[in-house]
Amino acid sequence: CNTPPSVCVTSCCVSSVCGQPPLNTRIVGGQPAPEGAWPWQVSIHRGFGHICGGSLINNLWVLSAAHCFQRSVPRAAMKDTEDITARTIVEVINHESYNPSTNDNDIALLKMASTVTFTNYIRPVCLAASGSTFHAGTDSWITGWGSIGSGSKRTNLMEVEMPVVGNRKCKCDYAGVFLINDNMICAGLEAGGKDSCQGDSGGPMVSKQNSRWIQSGVVSFGRGCALPNNPGVYARVSRYQSWINSKITENQPGFITFTSSGTDSDLSASYELIHTCLVFVRARGRAWSLLTSARLELYMPFSHVTLVVMVAILNT
Repeated sequence: CNTPPSVCVTSCCVSSVCGQPPLNTRIVGGQPAPEGAWPWQVSIHRGFGHICGGSLINNLWVLSAAHCFQRSVPRAAMKDTEDITARTIVEVINHESYNPSTNDNDIALLKMASTVTFTNYIRPVCLAASGSTFHAGTDSWITGWGSIGSGSKRTNLMEVEMPVVGNRKCKCDYAGVFLINDNMICAGLEAGGKDSCQGDSGGPMVSKQNSRWIQSGVVSFGRGCALPNNPGVYARVSRYQSWINSKITENQPGFITFTSSGTDSDLSASYELIHTCLVFVRARGRAWSLLTSARLELYMPFSHVTLVVMVAILNT
């Protein structure tokens, strides 16, 4: 566990360095991220265009969203530059129970062709362990190169701070539109104005505990971008510790239990509560426009990129 970060190749070592960005002093409605602030952020490219985000979880694997990898693509090559460390992805593992109709289990693992060296600009994130709790109001940060509004694109990595929305309220917000379950975690402002958006898919939502940044979610889906009472929905990382460790048998990611307290826990909503939500929504006569889960939009120019991975082959 005393191995220098640059040669970190064991699970013990990953756990000792994860979630600690040396250059971090502390999207829609967001702000440009300081260079090196989020050293686990990955830009995933198809051809030479950014399609999704991801997070570095050890020196060989990236965590992302399954809906980003639903079709095969041609092999592409990209070389390292002064500002970019590029790797080809040689294996994509979508969760076996991913359901594109319900957005359930929207999580994927990407294996790079070769390892990366940890630096001040490239570090793994810690992952929320099984049993972690993220109550309503827990401060969270989402990062990505996605849109800053419907159709507006960004060239800089953006960061935005938002509170977790408890699953009970999130189920009410999406009653009759999306089915929110315990494999998901929500975040957003009741008034809207800040959110992850198109192109942020697969990227991380993280919260800080003591000196560590812990990934709680993977950007998955939502209704529009930054609309009132329409929080972003994320794959809940803590539900997938066993699955991730079953796929990564060596140099496993660093899992840390995140604890919080609040008024709205991660417990499932009861049938009675869901029924009340449905009645309330219908009584308001609210008109819903259904969207697919694909928060996906291509754009090519960007800056402050520390790690870019190229999709090479996809699992079937």
